[in-house]
Amino acid sequence: MLKIHNQNLSEERHHVVSALVENHPGVLAKIAGLFSARGFNIDSLTVGITEDPTVSRMTIVVRGDDRILEQVTKQLDRLPIVIEVRDFVGEDFVDRELLLVKVSANSKSRPEIIQMIEIFRARIVDVSLLSLTVELTGDQDKLKAFLDLLRPFGIQEIARTGLVAMSRGPLKNNTDK
Repeated sequence: MLKIHNQNLSEERHHVVSALVENHPGVLAKIAGLFSARGFNIDSLTVGITEDPTVSRMTIVVRGDDRILEQVTKQLDRLPIVIEVRDFVGEDFVDRELLLVKVSANSKSRPEIIQMIEIFRARIVDVSLLSLTVELTGDQDKLKAFLDLLRPFGIQEIARTGLVAMSRGPLKNNTDK
């Protein structure tokens, strides 16, 4: 059952949508197609198997009009391959993203970069003479702040997993299909 808490249904905003879906080939394309058919650009889409290997959790991050997104999520909820859909707007939820970043680091800049890595509780996962590759997990604001501090040193490469999210607190069973 989908619950969207909106004051102004025509306002464009950032949405984090979680969908529990059957783990079958073609499910990802079908669901992404519903969003793109309505003109939504998907900022992030992450899929992974849940505690049940027959079920995957899709986390979709989009920016758009609440009214149209509500129609899309209702259409998703009607698909037989979809077990549950939830738009986290107005709800308490936890979200994380993994970042790998390769930053230029010579012998002079390396100590300062390592200090930033420690402050952000990141990890060095690869070292070369002229660069460090760093892993950081956190919310999007934390990742952005870290990248902003590294930019002056020269970011060589970035890879991000995309957002994963789930509601806070006890599990609420919303599978009324």
